[in-house]
This record gives sequence, structure tokens and C-alpha cells, in this order.
Amino acid sequence: MGLFDRLKSGLKKTRNNLRSKLESVINSFTKIDEDLFEEIEEILILSDMGVESSVELTDALRTRIKAEGVINPEAIFGMLKEEIRKKLSKNEDTYLKCMKPGEELDIILIVGVNGTGKTTSAGKIAALLKNEGKKVIIAAADTFRAAAIEQLELWAKRAEAGIIKHKHGADPGAVVFDAIRAARNRKADVLIIDTAGRLHTKKNLMEELKKIHRVIRREAADSRKETLIVLDATSGNNALVQAKAFREATGIDGIVLTKMDGTAKGGIIIPITAELDIPVKFIGIGEKLDDLRHFDPEEFTEALL
Repeated sequence: MGLFDRLKSGLKKTRNNLRSKLESVINSFTKIDEDLFEEIEEILILSDMGVESSVELTDALRTRIKAEGVINPEAIFGMLKEEIRKKLSKNEDTYLKCMKPGEELDIILIVGVNGTGKTTSAGKIAALLKNEGKKVIIAAADTFRAAAIEQLELWAKRAEAGIIKHKHGADPGAVVFDAIRAARNRKADVLIIDTAGRLHTKKNLMEELKKIHRVIRREAADSRKETLIVLDATSGNNALVQAKAFREATGIDGIVLTKMDGTAKGGIIIPITAELDIPVKFIGIGEKLDDLRHFDPEEFTEALL
């Protein structure tokens, strides 16, 4: 199965639910009126697109239909597809900073809550960069779980990347400090830092993450730094809540949306990108090393609808 087909398969649940409901409602109307707009808005909200984004999409349809003099309800589906694509294309900077020419060490910080796929995403990003000719080192800053260090070692080996680790329970800030020094000594291009899965409601864990940021600012002031949050696509609106919490605590430069492989609530990507103005950098469509791919707004829209 090709990459697009796998993405399309991953969005099957969302697509079947969204498209069938939209087509059913649109086909039941013989004219375009306010009742139709209200029905469409409700379908969008129930498809995890968020209230704010759903209202904006519906308002955009109203404006276009009035301006273009559209009278046939069947035209709405194509127009909605175009408006969704516009929202997803709002921020087109979907590539990592380290993909652009630079002389200093690039640093990627991976954050998110437990179970979203942070460690596997760190390994997959390392593999992607390795294939681009980059020398990559991964820092095992998730020292709260011994299994996390072992898991990251496995992914680093698969990606053919170096790894810097301390013992279980060590200070994550000390791991990051040593990793920055090691990356420079080994003339690495990119340092990827895997952090512990912090619940966004745990203040002390968020403070630990801020400490890591301070170490990076102090020891790598000239580096291009990028913080990526890993979100589980199956968690729906909870993913939006997590993204807001982490953005307030540490700042976020991009999103890695994982588990787009069959059960995903794919509509959540729209309020995340539109309401937070944070670009999706990668989407995960499987468990293999090469199953993380750059996000393409147009391709995603096609797969969604």
C-alpha cells in the first residue's frame, strides 16, 4: 500500500463519518438556507473539528455562497473542502528548522504526555534526518522510567543515531547538559531530546521541562531550537487541551500527530492548526521506522474528504 493510501486508510473512520453525514444532509436540501448551515456546523463539531473552527468554516461558506451567487446545495461539499484546505495551509512551514542550511548544532525537544508516542517519534525523526545525511544524537532525558531509556536505545540503534543516557532517576537537566557537550565534540548536526511523559496537570513536571529549556538556552545559545509536541490523534479534543497547556508552559514550534492508522479522530488536526496557529510537522501512519512523514495539507484534505 502506498503512503497516500495508508494515510487514507488511517482516516477511514473519520472520513466515513464526516463525508456520509455531510452528503446526507446536503442531499436532503433543495435550497441553501440557514437550516442547512446549522446542520453542517453541527456535523463539523461532532467530527472533532472544534466549535470555533466549525463556526469559522460555516461562516466562510455563507460568505462565499452569497458572494458567488451559489444556489445549488451540491456545490457546498467542494467549497467546504477548499475552506478546510485553506485552514490547514495557514501555516505552511511544515519542515524542521534543521532541514535548512546552518552551521551550529540544531536541537529538537520532544514533549507531550504519556502514551502519545514520544520516544518512537524521536527515533523516527532521527531516522528521517539520518536519511537526509545528518549526523544525529539522541538524549535520553526521560529518566523517570527505566524502560524509556531502554526503548530509546533500541530506536537509536534502528535509526543509526548516537545516544547519551544517564542512570534511571538521574537529573534530566544533567543529561541534556552532557548531550549538548557530546554532540558538539562529535560534530553532530542535530541533537534530539526525548523528555518524560508529563501530564499537563502536573506542575512539578512542567517545571522540570522549563529547567531543560534553561539548560539549552545557557549551553546552546546560538543553536536553532525547536520544540515539538507529540499528540495522539485518537484522543480527539483532549489533544487540543494538551497542546494549549504545553504551549503556555514551554512554547511549541510544531506538532507530531501520531496513530493515524485506523482509529484516529482526524478532524482534531483542524482546530489544533487553526486555533493555536501551530503547524503540524509530521503525521504517524504506522509503527515502522519510516512510518513518520512530513505533513502535506492538500494530501491530508484529500484523504479526509
